[in-house]
Formats: sequence, C-alpha cells, structure tokens
Amino acid sequence: MSKILKVYASTWCIHCKLTVKFLKENHIPFEYNNINEVDDDTLQKIIEVNGGVDWVIPTMEFDGQWNPGKVFNKEVLINDLRAMGIDID
Repeated sequence: MSKILKVYASTWCIHCKLTVKFLKENHIPFEYNNINEVDDDTLQKIIEVNGGVDWVIPTMEFDGQWNPGKVFNKEVLINDLRAMGIDID
C-alpha cells in the first residue's frame, strides 16, 4: 500500500482551500477528509495533535507523522511537507 498525505479540512476554511490548491498545483497526491465526517477516534487524534483542547484545520497526516493545523503560509507548508517526508520541488 502506498503512502498518501491525508488532509483533514472543511470547505468553509480559507486556509484549507489554499492548502488544497497548493497541493493540487504541485501534483502532491492527497486524500481529502472533511472534518465533519471523520470518526470519533480520528477527531480525538486531531484534537490531540492540535494541543488537546479543540481541532484546528487543515491538519495533515503522512505515514504516521501528524502536522497540526496552521494558517496558510506557502514556505511553512513546504517545510512541513518536507519534514513529513514528502518530496516537493
């Protein structure tokens, strides 16, 4: 099974939209997961990754490495993806 970036997001979140747009433009395969449709265990993990109080999106996971939700910043996103082991030019 190949590894794929999982993005936990929502359609109303501008930072999610910008992140998804960036991933598409850079041909980075990903699986989009609407935060309102994830199971309780996944939601609890997202809350844990984001400090344990509430969920923040877009939160991402790749090969067991989680990245908490952040405001969109292209340079930060590139660094985060590289740190997770995703090749990006």
